Amino acid sequence: LGADMITIKDMSGLIPPRRVATLVKLFKQHLSIPVDFHTHCTPGYGLASVLAAIIAGVDVVDTNCWYFAEGTGAPAIELVYVFCKKLGIDLGVNMEAVAQINTQLREIRKELNQSVFGTEKPEPKPFNPLTDKLPAEIDALFDEAIRAAKADDEAATIDACRKIEAYFGFPAPNELVQKAEIPGGMYSNMVAQLQQLKAEEILPRAMELIPSVRLSAGLPPLVTPTSQIVGAQAVNCALDEKAGRPMYTNKSSQFVGLVKGEYGKTPVEIDPEFRFKICGVREETPYDTSKYQMQPNPELPEAGGAKLAATEKEVLLLELFPLVAKKFLTDMKVKAYEAKKAAEPKPEAPKAEAKPAPAFTGNTVNAPLPGRIIEVLVKVGDTVSADDEVVVLEAMKMENSITTDYAGKVTRILVEPGQTVPTDAVLVEIE
Repeated sequence: LGADMITIKDMSGLIPPRRVATLVKLFKQHLSIPVDFHTHCTPGYGLASVLAAIIAGVDVVDTNCWYFAEGTGAPAIELVYVFCKKLGIDLGVNMEAVAQINTQLREIRKELNQSVFGTEKPEPKPFNPLTDKLPAEIDALFDEAIRAAKADDEAATIDACRKIEAYFGFPAPNELVQKAEIPGGMYSNMVAQLQQLKAEEILPRAMELIPSVRLSAGLPPLVTPTSQIVGAQAVNCALDEKAGRPMYTNKSSQFVGLVKGEYGKTPVEIDPEFRFKICGVREETPYDTSKYQMQPNPELPEAGGAKLAATEKEVLLLELFPLVAKKFLTDMKVKAYEAKKAAEPKPEAPKAEAKPAPAFTGNTVNAPLPGRIIEVLVKVGDTVSADDEVVVLEAMKMENSITTDYAGKVTRILVEPGQTVPTDAVLVEIE
């Protein structure tokens, strides 16, 4: 049909060696175009399955460099190189250049380890297959894995590859990820974001909820963006549960759109009653492109009046990824403006004494979950009705519309766009 290549895209790392070998052999038998295999290592099959695919005749395998490989990533190119050298296969890769890249990646990895990103993926032992000699017992494991893969002994292939990975200090198989059937990137994102929100304790429950949230939403494939939408909603449900609220009390705008039908038809029909509960309609409602409005593109006073998106590339970035792009472009423009102003002398401003905020006399709208304020939809003096939206809160890269339970007049707004707030932070006061 005109395809240049076929890729077996196993984002969750769920394909075991025998299955991928069967697929590759069938593809190579019936296709003349290259076949690529992409997998991750989180559930513990990645390296063994890549070896099985290579022996079955796959043309391309996707890998990561050493310090970012394995675990939630793809198998390490260095381990694939050792296998291929033993099999007499030329990778066609300059491994000396890979070693140089790894030297730089290790420094980057050290920086990341000081933040939230090193927790679920410890740094492996250093290894350069061009200069480091493997211990005899580890070298023998590579031979055993090859023998087992050629003999279609799946259990022995997996066992030998896991022992190799354990020797180098790569993460052990993650049963939570395997049961939830989620992509490696989705899992690492979830871990990092929950740590930033200081809500790590709900991770196991959120993982447990992913299959049911996914099924209720029509069993969408867990690949960007639906993987993030489902994962973030599972976190929202876990936070609701922890706070004693009914699940789906907090719904991201993107989850509402997915259930409504704005992302397309789902593989499994969504229960009309569930759709009504989430988005107020029972019928599938495709996205109406005729009503699309471009993202706001204001001038930034904090950046000397520069446009948020000034070039075609920046406008496209803002349209495609509004949540991320708005902060990225703002930060970039502000930094450029501050660098330009750095040489100018700045008069010292008189220090103002901090005044304690007056006590609340009216009803308050509080943040149901931690996140970042995207937009405040009301201003002081506005009259609101119960269930009116007052604030848009970003959590887990999803937009959440926060509504008021009370009718009345807005007397105080206690947050501003860009501000990060914890759970239960007071957003708006209404009397």
